[in-house]
Amino acid sequence: MRVVLADSAVADLESIGDHIAMDSPERALRFLQLLRVRCLQLSDMPRAFPLVPRYENMAIRRRPAGDYLIFYRIEDDQIEVLHVLHGARDYEAILFPAS
Repeated sequence: MRVVLADSAVADLESIGDHIAMDSPERALRFLQLLRVRCLQLSDMPRAFPLVPRYENMAIRRRPAGDYLIFYRIEDDQIEVLHVLHGARDYEAILFPAS
């Protein structure tokens, strides 16, 4: 199964990279590479990570990656990474604004 990053996930990664690069551009590149690898590894076992509690009906799962969470949805022929957010953020307000 192939993994695709939604525009929102790409924007998240750019923001994460920009923030880390203020202190260390090299560290930012290494960390972004790690996050991308974690995203791509979802294709190995897409159901290995749990659905977001209280929002199971939306079929969004989350995978931890250090202090970050990768939010994704399994579709018919692909895995769509929706967001990559720091675990301290209010991800519910970002993922489920109408709830």
